[in-house]
Amino acid sequence: MSVPVPAPASDAPAGQPWKAATAAWIGSALEYYDFFAYGSAAALIFPKVFFDASAPTTATLLSLATFGVAYAARPLGALVLGHVGDRLGRKKIMVFTLLLMGLSTFLIGCLPTRAQAGSLAPVLLVLCRVLQGISAAGEQAGASSMSLEHAPEHRRGFFTSFTLSGTQGGQLIATLVFIPIARLPEDQLLSWGWRVPFWLSVAVAVVGYVIRRRLRETPAFAKQAAGEGVVRLPLAVLLREHWADVLRVIAGALIASVSTIFTVWALAYATSDAVGMSRTSMLWVGALANLVALAAIPLWATLSDRIGRRPVFLIGAVGSAAAMAGYLWAISTGSYPLTLALGIVAFGVLYSAANGVWPAFYGEMFATRVRLSGVAIGTQTGFAVAGFAVTFAARIAGPGGDDWSAVALFTAALCVPPVVAALSARETHTVPAELLGERDARRPVPAQRVTA
Repeated sequence: MSVPVPAPASDAPAGQPWKAATAAWIGSALEYYDFFAYGSAAALIFPKVFFDASAPTTATLLSLATFGVAYAARPLGALVLGHVGDRLGRKKIMVFTLLLMGLSTFLIGCLPTRAQAGSLAPVLLVLCRVLQGISAAGEQAGASSMSLEHAPEHRRGFFTSFTLSGTQGGQLIATLVFIPIARLPEDQLLSWGWRVPFWLSVAVAVVGYVIRRRLRETPAFAKQAAGEGVVRLPLAVLLREHWADVLRVIAGALIASVSTIFTVWALAYATSDAVGMSRTSMLWVGALANLVALAAIPLWATLSDRIGRRPVFLIGAVGSAAAMAGYLWAISTGSYPLTLALGIVAFGVLYSAANGVWPAFYGEMFATRVRLSGVAIGTQTGFAVAGFAVTFAARIAGPGGDDWSAVALFTAALCVPPVVAALSARETHTVPAELLGERDARRPVPAQRVTA
């Protein structure tokens, strides 16, 4: 019996793909712990701390809008950090983004409340959130480019998936931290309790810095720099040679709307007076769904190494549209077991198909010289829309915030562009690394074979 074995990466030190993947996982987990800690606070706490608690519906709407502000800042951050990453290397971006996220998140925990500083409080909150968005703009593109360019042929999907499983790990950690915080007495929660998860970002910055400083630059970038040299203006080359793929990535990135609506709007809806589920029980839905996602993401990514990026991504996009409708309906019934089960299916299983494969799917669309810029600008522009999907959902849900069916249709509509993007994209899972991003990239990756 013969089985294919990936050709070894001769220009990469032994074990470096695993080191890059581990650095991507841990760094993304730590970074997105910060990012999603804000999402939980925006849904559960900030309406009472930074906005007018006497008008709860308006306060919730404004709080969710601040969640989307970071996504609005991400395209700008992508332009700057993508340029720097394609000029100076992947490693520098990965260290910078982690330190910036840690600092901005720590500062959120130090902010005065509305009762202490009046209207200045939400202004400072938005400023810190903008810094979070700029940091996140370079994080996933840098980490996925690093892991992709270190990965052996035939396993690029698997190794790049560590970036997104790390993201889900960070969301899981943030949720687990908020579970005991949410159980504090109301006065303690609103006075000091909500600050603790943000103060913990000091550890995030220190641990992440140590890990990422030890990582080598990728062989592909080093070869590019030593050969024809880095591109002086990556954005110009990107828009001239890869504009269609940038548009595909923007459309594909709208799938992140599923994550933001699940994480923030559904949490706010389930714990509102209209449904009345407890904060702790709903946080456990997110925690368990993310725990399942940690296993599902690398499995979906491994499948994409066998059958291709497009079919796996399509399973995630189409499946998420249907499953999210079921999840929001389950919340409306008030049945916690049903909500838990459908939440795990929607977010832990089906969304993980698209989420786990996009780092390889998007990264393989671009040549090394503009890869970080292409992934960063494309994803962050799409993510900007996804971030404000929460705010739109809050408006679509009506004055009472309980029209779940309208939000379900809205979420399904946002899954259509990713489907179109996947159907129009080239399949790249068998294309050799040196030909990625080339128009005539059709030659399959050579595989060694051994007899078992």
